[in-house]
Amino acid sequence: MARRRNVTMKDQRERFDRVVAPPQQQQPEQRRFSVSLTVICVAVVLLLFTALVLFFLLFLFVKYHDLLLNLNLNLNPHHSNNELDLSSTSPTGDKQAVVNLDHGDPTMFEPFWKESGQKSTVVISGWHSMSYFSAAGAQLCWFLEPSFAKEVRRLHAIVGNAVSDNRHVIVGVGSTQLIHAVFFALSSSSQQPVPIVSAAPYYSMYPGIADLLKSRLFHWGGDASTFERGDNSTFIEIVCSPNNPDGTIRHAVLDSEAGKLVHDLAYYWPQYTPMRGPADEDIMLFTVSKATGHAGTRIGWALVKDADVARKMVKFIEMNSIGVSKDSQIRAARILQVVSDGYDLPDSKGADRLFHFSRHLLADRWGRLRQAVEESGRFSLPQFSSEFCEFTKEHAETYPAFAWLRCDDESIKDDCEGFFKSIKVLTRSGKHFGAGPEYVRISMLDRAHNFNLFVERISSGLG
Repeated sequence: MARRRNVTMKDQRERFDRVVAPPQQQQPEQRRFSVSLTVICVAVVLLLFTALVLFFLLFLFVKYHDLLLNLNLNLNPHHSNNELDLSSTSPTGDKQAVVNLDHGDPTMFEPFWKESGQKSTVVISGWHSMSYFSAAGAQLCWFLEPSFAKEVRRLHAIVGNAVSDNRHVIVGVGSTQLIHAVFFALSSSSQQPVPIVSAAPYYSMYPGIADLLKSRLFHWGGDASTFERGDNSTFIEIVCSPNNPDGTIRHAVLDSEAGKLVHDLAYYWPQYTPMRGPADEDIMLFTVSKATGHAGTRIGWALVKDADVARKMVKFIEMNSIGVSKDSQIRAARILQVVSDGYDLPDSKGADRLFHFSRHLLADRWGRLRQAVEESGRFSLPQFSSEFCEFTKEHAETYPAFAWLRCDDESIKDDCEGFFKSIKVLTRSGKHFGAGPEYVRISMLDRAHNFNLFVERISSGLG
């Protein structure tokens, strides 16, 4: 009995060991699995945290890149806080390249706006300005952004170049659309096509704008100085002052109650000509491209006294393009604000003043061009007298956006444009402006490299 009891107890112990032992053998494996899971979780968390930090750093770089760039420029010992670097930011390029000075592309202003950095930067959210209508949609020009209208009036008040009080502000896709709108508004009630005239040399685009659509409302009538009209015939005279292409101050040539005047004042800004007081005309046209250099923004504005004319202009723009880009207006408003702040805010510096920057640059360019032209003995340029500027409160010279150059050499005067083309400089012949082939219009607003090449080719004897 005792032996059987011992065997039974032995069997029970072995059976117990078999039941209990496996869990004891599995515990280290469970620990290893638990540790591995913990390591994986920590690694995932670290990777997510690293990705988040990298994303945040990238966001800061994109957002504050211009600010950091400006800070670096300010720390540069060769950079002055009161002066801007007037050198070109464009590549040096090929000295044998064709220089295109045919168009008035105002890239000369680029260094100023690069220097402005974040001040001129605009961020537009995806949901912003989605409607056709402006925030003040009940006003006469229903697509006009209030911020743009505000900055237009503010800048005119600071510069003193135009009366904007008690005027309707009409925004357009550059001044070109506004010219079309004005022609429509002033001729829509006429019983016969109204001739459009301007004194030669006139802006080369006027004839094309007037005749492009072959409208039954208006047509190009030619040089205002030689225009012949009947006793009761209506006409529209467009006065560009300062004039494109020759930079002269213009007044209406024709004097008749039957005529209607449009004043194109695209170049009536302090960098080009002395301010002689605020213009006070019935219809005045301006454009951002020549005021600040932002040709690609495609924004212009009109100051219109008569409400009926303003409504007809708005109607034309409505039918032509269903309003004007809100994004462009918002950007233009910020640009004009920066210009005004440079003169209106007490802490502004010389480097913040666009008109001083561009006037300094144009004065240098005109001085170098006149010297090269004088040394060549083959060309001539218009002469301008200095006048008192109401904006700067000092006597100032005239520095037009274009050089109206005459070829005096008998061997080239019959095709001045062709001569410059032979030395790889593209200009625009006087024939497009109602003048002779001995004249060419040359842009003074291009990048420094292109302008320098042009002057070098005249100075080197090629011209």
